[in-house]
Amino acid sequence: MKKALLIITLAIFCSSCYTVKYNVGEGPQTGVEVKAKNHFLIAGLAPVGNQKSPQELAGNATDYEVKISHTFIDGLLNALTGGIYTPTTTTIRK
Repeated sequence: MKKALLIITLAIFCSSCYTVKYNVGEGPQTGVEVKAKNHFLIAGLAPVGNQKSPQELAGNATDYEVKISHTFIDGLLNALTGGIYTPTTTTIRK
């Protein structure tokens, strides 16, 4: 029983935060950052409310970097609700 608990604990602590990162155009030029939370239900299957798209957050910029991630807080909220509520954080660097 102790070995199973140790393996489960290690698996939880060894998992990393989910992150997707990509550049649009030449990538970030000015270093300005814009962040927004997007809210989902049922492990990300159903969006809730007004979702902020990367293009909307970038405004009229043509060169920027998009990073969509589950931060520690996002993962904590996901764990506390049993996967019912799954937020993500979108960061745009112009």
